[in-house]
Amino acid sequence: MHDEFLCHVTAYGTCAGQRIGVPLGSYRAPTLALALWWLRERANWIADRLDPQPEAEHFPPSSLVPVAATVPDVPAVLRSWCADDAQQELIAEQLAAGRLVRIATNDDTTEYELLAESVDALRMQRTIPGLVLPVG
Repeated sequence: MHDEFLCHVTAYGTCAGQRIGVPLGSYRAPTLALALWWLRERANWIADRLDPQPEAEHFPPSSLVPVAATVPDVPAVLRSWCADDAQQELIAEQLAAGRLVRIATNDDTTEYELLAESVDALRMQRTIPGLVLPVG
């Protein structure tokens, strides 16, 4: 059983013709349940910042306008993923099996990526190549 999980959230965009990643947070989760909670929390955090409530007091009246229907709706994708019990179960199974999990969505300018993987799986990957190298 995998006991600890590394979780990362990154936004990727293009600057001066190069793909640039901006870390939005990392967490070393001591349990599978906390890893899943943190991924959902970060997904909702991104969604809330991309799609704030227009009636929030810190926005001047009419400062927010809807985007065109052709623009990919990243906040809706992230919120839908958080609410999908089947997806959450699948993610839990993959993490428990020691696999890397990647959830990604994008709009016209930015890709948002949530990653998680087992600390134990990472340790095992680091030691395996050392075991098969010839000594001579």
